[in-house]
Amino acid sequence: MILVLLVISTIALFLTFVYMHQSATRLLLTAIFGIALVVSLVLVVRNDSAHYGMEQVTTTKTTPLKSAGSNQMDLLMYQSVGTADKHRVYIYKQTTGQKKISHTTASTKITNQVKRTTGTTKLVTKTTRWTYKSNAAKFWFGIADNDHELISRHNTFYIKKHWVVLSTTQAKKLSTLAKQQAKTLKSRAKVYVGNEVKAAMMKNPSLSKSQLAKLEKAAAAKFQAQAMQSMIQQVKTSH
Repeated sequence: MILVLLVISTIALFLTFVYMHQSATRLLLTAIFGIALVVSLVLVVRNDSAHYGMEQVTTTKTTPLKSAGSNQMDLLMYQSVGTADKHRVYIYKQTTGQKKISHTTASTKITNQVKRTTGTTKLVTKTTRWTYKSNAAKFWFGIADNDHELISRHNTFYIKKHWVVLSTTQAKKLSTLAKQQAKTLKSRAKVYVGNEVKAAMMKNPSLSKSQLAKLEKAAAAKFQAQAMQSMIQQVKTSH
């Protein structure tokens, strides 16, 4: 509405100054329309440059966080924006069965942070926007279409200690490496589990079948975790 007032006062000032004869009425109207023009112009500039009539409002949203990778590994992925890796777009899921992955937005107003937690994995998003202080302010300046203008957004990913953070390139390399070494790792795992079982039976020959089964399962899981960690380090250090 302030822009409408600016246009009307400009036209009225022009018509009054050009077409009216010199008189007290002309001077009065010229002063009124001139003041209206100056005031509306100043307010438009202040609204645009200093967000006059507006205030900052921050909202916090918590979103469930699930792995963007396979069921074998809890994974948070990111895509670097630019060559210096100063900005990242993080890729994740909100539910396990989610088909289309979610991602953050690439913008200088948006920052991301990854924190380790012993609690629930989640994404906490704090968003700060400009909003009008009142309906009157929105009535006068809302035509500028700057209500709820984004100031900043900070995404904090809370992930547990065992989660892995990889770039999309590293994740692809890891997948390829795991397929290439699948047969080798399978044979090595068999040997590793066998050695663990033999060592345990030497210490306690009276182990039951159920105890041996638990031992084999634990040894296989341990080997798999160590092998995966080794491959992760390999893709992280490779160029």
